Amino acid sequence: MRLTSLLAVSLLPVSAHAFCGFYVSGADQTLFNNATQVVLMREGLRTVLSMQNNYQGPAKDFAMVVPVPVILQKENVKTLSRDVFTKIDRLAAPRLVEYWERDPCYVQPPVKYKASSGVKKMERAPMKDSADDDLRDYGVKIEAKFTVGEYDIVVLAANDALGLDRWLRDNKYKIPAGAEPLFKPYIQQGWKFFVAKVDVSKVELKDGQAALSPLRFHYDSEAFTLPIRLGLINANQKQDLIVHILAKGTRYEVANYPNVTVPTNIDLHESAKVEFPAFYASLFDRTLQKNPKAVVTEYAWSSASCDPCPLPPLNETELDVLGRDVLLGGAELPQIEVKNADKLSPEDKAIVDQYLSNLNRTLTQRRGLSAYNFVLTRLHARYDKASLGEDLVFKAAGPIMGGREHMATNGKLEQGSMTADSSQNNFQGRYAVRHVWKGPITCSNPVRGRWGGPWPGVTKEAPQAATDTAFAPRKAELAEKLAESPVAELGIKGKKEHAGMVLP
Repeated sequence: MRLTSLLAVSLLPVSAHAFCGFYVSGADQTLFNNATQVVLMREGLRTVLSMQNNYQGPAKDFAMVVPVPVILQKENVKTLSRDVFTKIDRLAAPRLVEYWERDPCYVQPPVKYKASSGVKKMERAPMKDSADDDLRDYGVKIEAKFTVGEYDIVVLAANDALGLDRWLRDNKYKIPAGAEPLFKPYIQQGWKFFVAKVDVSKVELKDGQAALSPLRFHYDSEAFTLPIRLGLINANQKQDLIVHILAKGTRYEVANYPNVTVPTNIDLHESAKVEFPAFYASLFDRTLQKNPKAVVTEYAWSSASCDPCPLPPLNETELDVLGRDVLLGGAELPQIEVKNADKLSPEDKAIVDQYLSNLNRTLTQRRGLSAYNFVLTRLHARYDKASLGEDLVFKAAGPIMGGREHMATNGKLEQGSMTADSSQNNFQGRYAVRHVWKGPITCSNPVRGRWGGPWPGVTKEAPQAATDTAFAPRKAELAEKLAESPVAELGIKGKKEHAGMVLP
């Protein structure tokens, strides 16, 4: 999961993929990006950007450069746990589910209602380092310098793109030819350059490879953008960019490229269980063939719920990890100093910690930033040098729904997105394998097409998420081969029409 705007730099050959920006190696090894993933939080003018640097290679002198609109200080930057990135990816990725047809002769027993206790029942969720003189010679100024985790960080200001290019090269950042023109737009807008170099002595190695901590930083800016132009230098082949956006009550889409939603509610052949990521890659490719340069919405849903869920939704702690702790109207939560905390007994310290945690949560809820107030949007682009040439600019968009077990007005499952009939977003890429009833039918008026959980003796698996599709085999024929239901907008005929389908 890596940020597309990054300039990644290494002085040794690496075996890596999917880091945003462009790679460099001292041996001039040609390297490519394949995939990028970031998480953005947005509230008011504040943006929190989180990225996982899944660098696979020697850590010696590895570094990266990120254009940022303001000067970042140490308190704006922190390292994160890697687990939350894996979770949010699986939560919002297109998913494959299984349904089993109920006995066509089954009759639902009458429902017995108890007298109201006066307590309102909760509604079911919707389906859901150079001398100063030298720096002046380059037109470069170090605005900030600090260390966070294993990263030694400098924030640079530059008044000349060629000078910045020279400074990076002279300081052993062996960057590719052609970088200097891409620096110009950011310098003209007054942007700074966040440069993070790895201190090898602090890096954990797994099988000889560096396991770098994810980075998170936040800033205030009127513009809500993701700079990607530096990443185009390495776009010698198709790259995937996945952006997760968490915002209070709001779905986002891009303002400067076409927006489409992925076709959803497609029944698949049972063999799709083995080839689901490859199937989805094929479906996604066909979507872009019809909609060149589009950014595809794959998910828009409350961050506190999902249906079906491949794993539990994001909890309050995970939202804080991703940036909610600094979203509160651009103001931090009040810092409460506990005097003589080092003299507290373990029991008293636990009580104080719990009190502060509860206070934090109460203040968060009062500001309308509980988990149920956030919308999680997943945007997916696949591009090369020819298809994307501008930074992504985001805009708020209205709520949509789709990818649920709901019938459209034509009596069939809806396959795309529709304007939501409420203020809630309930859209997802959902695909289903359906197991038709094969037992005896002993009644005179069987009812077909009622779908639910597995038959007795059958184990139900969690929904399968289509993650890492950038690395899935690109089999163009799979969309046609595995689709049981037709997808008219993509010219996929399918093997059958949708029957009436009802979840019990």
